[in-house]
Amino acid sequence: MENSSPIKEIYSSAGDISLQRPLFLSGVSAGFPSPADDYLDRKLDLNEHLVKNPAATYFVRVAGDSMTGAGINDNDILVVDRSLEPSSSNIVIAIVNGELTVKRLIKTRNSCRLIAENPDYPPLEINEDTPLEIWGVATYAIHTL
Repeated sequence: MENSSPIKEIYSSAGDISLQRPLFLSGVSAGFPSPADDYLDRKLDLNEHLVKNPAATYFVRVAGDSMTGAGINDNDILVVDRSLEPSSSNIVIAIVNGELTVKRLIKTRNSCRLIAENPDYPPLEINEDTPLEIWGVATYAIHTL
């Protein structure tokens, strides 16, 4: 069962800070082992891959298990981009009835719903009387293995 808010913490993006780490030239085999390469291709900065618009990007820490079917687990960190226009099937950070949540947005011609990716949680039906504000589109989930 999830906490009262499925978001534990919100962090701003430090897109102006470069954190480069070594990147090996060859990929890592997920099948049979390949000979090890003793050299690096270049430096990898995760901001280049995870943060497309630094001014509009923030991070949230997830609380609860309502999105496990989408690969989002309790304590994961989501990269959220406010500059993206939310569209149907996006995973979004939203405020519904004054509470922050992460859910999949489903829009049709006649309805709008926020869907959990866990069958234990019912969908949130959104109508014209439901206070809703989309805070951004989740673009990546970061979690431990």
